Amino acid sequence: MLKRIYLAGNPNVGKSLVFSRLTGVQVISSNYPGTTVELVKGWLSLGDEKIEVVDLPGAYSLEPTSKAEEVAVSLLSQYPKDEIVVINVLDSTNLERNLLLTLQLIEKGFPTVVCLNMCDDALHRGVHIDIAGLEKILQCPVVPTCAVTGKGIKALVEKIKISAPAVRAKFSHEELWIEIGHIIENVQRLEHRHHRFRERLEDASVQPLTGFFIAAGVIYAAFKFVRFIGEGIINKITDPVFFDLYRPLLEKFTLHWQEKGFWFHLLIGDLIGGKIDFKQSLGVLTTAPYIEFGMVLPYVVSFYFILSLLEDIGYLPRLAILLDNFLHRLGLHGYAIIPVLLGFGCNVPGILSTRVLESKRERFIASTIISIGVPCLPLQAMIIGLLGSFGGLYVGGVYLVLFSIILILGLILNRLLPGYSPEFLIEIPPYRFPPLGMLARKLFMRIRAFLFEAVPVVLAGVCFINILLYFRLFDFVTGVFAPVVKGIFGLPKEAVVALVIGFFRKDVAVGMLAPLGLSIKQMFIAATLLAISFPCVATFIVLWKELGFKDLVKSVFIMVSVSVIVGGLLNLFMLR
Repeated sequence: MLKRIYLAGNPNVGKSLVFSRLTGVQVISSNYPGTTVELVKGWLSLGDEKIEVVDLPGAYSLEPTSKAEEVAVSLLSQYPKDEIVVINVLDSTNLERNLLLTLQLIEKGFPTVVCLNMCDDALHRGVHIDIAGLEKILQCPVVPTCAVTGKGIKALVEKIKISAPAVRAKFSHEELWIEIGHIIENVQRLEHRHHRFRERLEDASVQPLTGFFIAAGVIYAAFKFVRFIGEGIINKITDPVFFDLYRPLLEKFTLHWQEKGFWFHLLIGDLIGGKIDFKQSLGVLTTAPYIEFGMVLPYVVSFYFILSLLEDIGYLPRLAILLDNFLHRLGLHGYAIIPVLLGFGCNVPGILSTRVLESKRERFIASTIISIGVPCLPLQAMIIGLLGSFGGLYVGGVYLVLFSIILILGLILNRLLPGYSPEFLIEIPPYRFPPLGMLARKLFMRIRAFLFEAVPVVLAGVCFINILLYFRLFDFVTGVFAPVVKGIFGLPKEAVVALVIGFFRKDVAVGMLAPLGLSIKQMFIAATLLAISFPCVATFIVLWKELGFKDLVKSVFIMVSVSVIVGGLLNLFMLR
């Protein structure tokens, strides 16, 4: 009886899209025991049965050369072959390279269905494959699909029901490649055709000279669109909701509240000029929802929309290849750009996604760099809000300082930490525009995950901060750290509270700088310190989980050292 379906295939053959088509969005992600290799599981309704579907890590062969391939081979051997079916997803545009894994699966007796994905793109490129001929040679079902549009998925499910182990001789490794050559000669026909504009753009995107110009344009346009969309949502939706609808309701709620004691302070916060100020009141019902839904969520929506678009179009792998040589100097390889970009949305998924990096050394360097030099989107929104009124030069200055920290810190860690960065191997998918439905589904999942992670932390953080402020418990902390903050950083002692609160929530902490009347120099230093000092508590917990306690202590020591050095240098050399 069929109990489990495995999706196997080379990296970047559309395996995850096939998985999504088969299972929908209700999936479970977890680490394979003893590793940082992530597994994704879902369920497929096959007749009256509910079958578990497992998306195996990308693998080029059943002779493991990486931790991901070891996990894939280990999982395939866990259950009897009569209880499983392997859906082997192939890239139709690169049939020869993909067939090695296919022949190995069939050779070892796994019931296999070949999913010949990206069949539409193969036709566009002049690649014609004899499906019936390939099916006859492999002696297993072969189904052409286009997972982006869903073409062929229904036929794929039908073939699962009738798959059975094929019978083939044993081949040596060399004989396998000879056999692959014979298969290609018999089933594949190439048609000469001129490159289209899209294909010329694909080539230009990975060439050093043109690629960097394209990358600069894409990144600049991406962040302009993030700000444009975010500000549009704020101006057209969130501000009218909060200021025209929500604030009048709160004012009616508090109109007859004569005793402004503990509960008023906790729920509403301080009245600024006799009125509720969403940015400064610091109440659970005022500042907490406004920061999260009124100031941060619009930018989160716009950022994840642009990131998902670039990801599904196929640009991010090209950006990774362009930056590979540069990132190797920092002890990383090109694919580390993906965790870094995710970190600009939220450091938590950024650090979690360092699992794609193979060595513990790389994961330590990437996680430390993200937690110190990559400001999350809520923090960026608040920095832009505070420094933007003084001119774009100061906002750009913060990013320049953070980039310099990433560069210098990466060079130092690469030199001091033992080990090396492995070579970078990645498949480049063709450019294609994703279906809006798939894009919307991915956007919904990411925003939902962010809200579940962020909202409880913000509410609990504001509540905790209010209690400490109400009972004046921050006075002791202010007294202890005031000499350092005033002497080294040139900030007033009141800024200590904001810096400490940054551990709970950076965006709330930056908001607390507004009423202190800081000069532009002090505001710049404080905002920079908040960006590079202790990450929020959620990121801190994830760092502990991913790195372990020993490496967490190392990362924290680096963080404190960098904060003191950078804050001191800025205070010393900034003119105003």
